[in-house]
Amino acid sequence: MATEYGQEYGRVPGHPAGSGFPDHDAERGHVLPAALRAPVEPRAWRELGYVLLGLPIAVALFTWTVTMASLGAGLLVTFLGIPVLAAALAGCRGFGVLERVRARALLGLEVADPEPLRPGRPGLFGWMGAVLKSGTSWRHLLYALLQFPWAVLSFGVSVAFWTSGWSLLTYPLWRWVFPMYAGQGGLQLYGDRHHSVYLDNPFEITVTALAGLLLTLATPWIVRALTTVDGLLVRGLLGPTRLSARVVELESGRGVVVDTAAADLRRIERDLHDGAQARLVNLAMDLGLAKEKLREDPRAAARMVEDAHGEVKTALQELRDLARGIHPAVLTDRGLDAALSSVASRCTVPVRVEVDLPARPAPAIEGIAYFTVSELLQNISKHSRARSASVDVWRAEDRLLIQVVDDGTGGADASRGSGLAGLAGRLGAVDGVLVVDSPAGGPTRVIAELPWRA
Repeated sequence: MATEYGQEYGRVPGHPAGSGFPDHDAERGHVLPAALRAPVEPRAWRELGYVLLGLPIAVALFTWTVTMASLGAGLLVTFLGIPVLAAALAGCRGFGVLERVRARALLGLEVADPEPLRPGRPGLFGWMGAVLKSGTSWRHLLYALLQFPWAVLSFGVSVAFWTSGWSLLTYPLWRWVFPMYAGQGGLQLYGDRHHSVYLDNPFEITVTALAGLLLTLATPWIVRALTTVDGLLVRGLLGPTRLSARVVELESGRGVVVDTAAADLRRIERDLHDGAQARLVNLAMDLGLAKEKLREDPRAAARMVEDAHGEVKTALQELRDLARGIHPAVLTDRGLDAALSSVASRCTVPVRVEVDLPARPAPAIEGIAYFTVSELLQNISKHSRARSASVDVWRAEDRLLIQVVDDGTGGADASRGSGLAGLAGRLGAVDGVLVVDSPAGGPTRVIAELPWRA
């Protein structure tokens, strides 16, 4: 769930209230306002093309659906009705693929594919059962029934406004057709047995062109309103449901959690094997040699024991650092404020820490918040060339917000597969969000959002 932090939560340290993040790309200006540009913009023509294509597709889809569904329902007294109904629903799903592609290409509407069929058993009968039980299949059928009358309405309104507007706007260019081929002065506005009114003098021609201009300017917005309803139908009936999208999101998050846990275990094993374990092995060997030399050369044995004592201190420090990386005791005992202050004290640049929480969050959320700040401060130490940094932690409604700012060189990008990408994946596994604002030249502002669970 991406959040406009400045507007949604009201307080972002370092930003004016309600401002959100700065936009570094200035909006390109246009000479003409949007109302005058609309008739000639590519978007207007794409939307008109969507409406024009919609009618023949809707006719074909409606004909298929009504014919096959009626035939299947009539044959339900026999076994033949089941495969016919399954074929009808499968055809609707096929049309649904076409409609999503058409909406993506012409309306720029990104609609994800719905959940696939999951037959309970292999074979034709398993497939038919999956099609008939799938709510997605029946939503596609409902789309076919609703889209047809709406496509007829959209087509009629769009074509009427479009042709009328452009015809009247260009009337001064083609008015000569009437006196030359029709034997009348111009377009007939009114006529009966006694008299007729033609648009043939300069004033009437000008008013006609102005009316056509107004219609031409209004047509793209009318078509856009019509295609907005089409977009709602496509998104609501042909896309995944909120529940299925949530299931996919949870499955993806579960995979991230499993991968992250496996990576952490490999890191712990590697650190133990290459660090403390290797030192302890060397320590045992040195003590064995010192034991053998104790009687022959007590001074050499004392020196070896002294060296072994230093190895013990180093090994203990490495084990302490490793334990702190797994879950520091200060976090469990004293909470985020003390734990983050401890992490900040080990950073290579001065770090200001401010934690404003009414209570402690759940241990899992607290641990993720700690490791998020720890990794961000490590990035500052290694890559940012910063002179100072700050960490702010606060609660806003049902979210825990973390902001880490440094005055370094900037250029951080979570989309390039760096450590920030892994951090974003770890946060996403618990419905969190990572937002990075790091223009070239700095400063870098990273906001992490986690769900608040007390």
